[in-house]
Amino acid sequence: MKKQLFLLLLLACAFVTSVKADYQLERPKLVVGIVVDQMRWDYLYRYYNQFGDGGLKRLISEGYNFENMHYNYVPTVTAAGHASVYSGTTPAFHGIAGNNFHINGKKAYCCEDPNVKSVGSDSKAGMMSPRNMLVTNMCDQLRLATDFKSKVIGVSIKDRASILPAGHSANGAFWFDKSAGCFITSTYYMDELPQWVKDFNKKNRKDLNQDIAPLPIGVTLTTAMAIAALKGENLGKNPSGETDILAVSYSSTDYVGHAYGTRGEKTDEIYLTLDRELKILFNALDEQVGRGNYLLFLTADHAGCHNPKFMNDNKMPGGVWKQSAKKKELNEFYAQKYGIENIVTDFMQNQVFLDRDAIKAKKLCFNTICNEIAEKLAEDPVIVYAVPFEAVGRSSVPPAIKDRIIMGYCPNRSGDIQVIVLPGYMDNNYEKGTTHVAWNPYDTHVPFIMMGWHVDHGFTNRRVSINDIAPTVCAMLKIQMPTGSTGNVIYGD
Repeated sequence: MKKQLFLLLLLACAFVTSVKADYQLERPKLVVGIVVDQMRWDYLYRYYNQFGDGGLKRLISEGYNFENMHYNYVPTVTAAGHASVYSGTTPAFHGIAGNNFHINGKKAYCCEDPNVKSVGSDSKAGMMSPRNMLVTNMCDQLRLATDFKSKVIGVSIKDRASILPAGHSANGAFWFDKSAGCFITSTYYMDELPQWVKDFNKKNRKDLNQDIAPLPIGVTLTTAMAIAALKGENLGKNPSGETDILAVSYSSTDYVGHAYGTRGEKTDEIYLTLDRELKILFNALDEQVGRGNYLLFLTADHAGCHNPKFMNDNKMPGGVWKQSAKKKELNEFYAQKYGIENIVTDFMQNQVFLDRDAIKAKKLCFNTICNEIAEKLAEDPVIVYAVPFEAVGRSSVPPAIKDRIIMGYCPNRSGDIQVIVLPGYMDNNYEKGTTHVAWNPYDTHVPFIMMGWHVDHGFTNRRVSINDIAPTVCAMLKIQMPTGSTGNVIYGD
């Protein structure tokens, strides 16, 4: 009996040893992240019957579709969105509190960096870096996990849409300098453009008198640049065998939305162009890396509201309110009351920034002034809530909105008062165009589809949040999630 037990024990140990010996770490050859600027979730189905085969239809038919993906903070804007997708957290932690915000009391652009210079042009368009982002992202974590053998490249028309996804340790991020008509980078990454970028610019340099951003050519140029990066950097064929990342963002969709709105020929044209260009990109990935060897995801940095005139013409609520006009009104009132010129230094992204130094110089209580201005704002019938950030937690703002304010607030960077307006109201042209910034589904509901390596076809309607993307990708790659990650793994659990 003892002999039999001993033999069984030996067999069990041999089995466990065999299992351990057989286990091998698997990762895709390449991760491709695609962000479509201002793409509403419902565009997937509004244009579905007009899409060709191989582009967005391929994503839907082959990928796993998270139909109920939402941003869980305000303000819903480009820089914050791109940072959140890749970092797995929100502005409260990653610090990209908007496209513009305040640093040390002064207005700052999200990626501005006076300590670097342009590479590829003589303009100031390259004085950019990711240094204002306070956390790592999934690209940084992959670089860390592979002892920096993985290669990471970011590509977009917009600087912020290339820089923030690529992360702090990227091998390169490239964006379009419209003053020079070519793609550039900054000395944060390198001192000279790679030869493949020089060759691309020589072949594709655009007329300096033409703004390509709101045109279909902006989409085609982004695809061409992404494929040039794929081949020029030999992504997915890393000599070390490690996974690479290509981060691509299509910006022209956002420019078209701002100019023409969510309906009309221009919007139709840009999304049908996007569909055709995605097919070209997917085919290039199949050829370069191999179908099934790359993990790809597509999402958006925010969505967009229907134009108010369009809504009113169809007997639905909506309208315009101007932050600039409200700023002027407040400054005139408080100049009379307290003798402070421009007590409101900025009114942007539905946030009010106050001149704290001027208030202090007048020996006034900041919290008292803040509450007073919030109360005055609330007198406007379009403004549903105006609440000082320091009082959000104890305010009467409903939890669904309150949580978004808290997750979007970054101390010393965000404004002093958050404004929530009626649904469908925006700081925009009434006649045409749109914008985005709000907590409402029209600004927060975006696509999220994964396709390729170890992804089965399917879909879910359970609600998920934008900060779930990065931890999910990291879990699939078997790497640590980013340093500020607050999301959950939502695939393969």
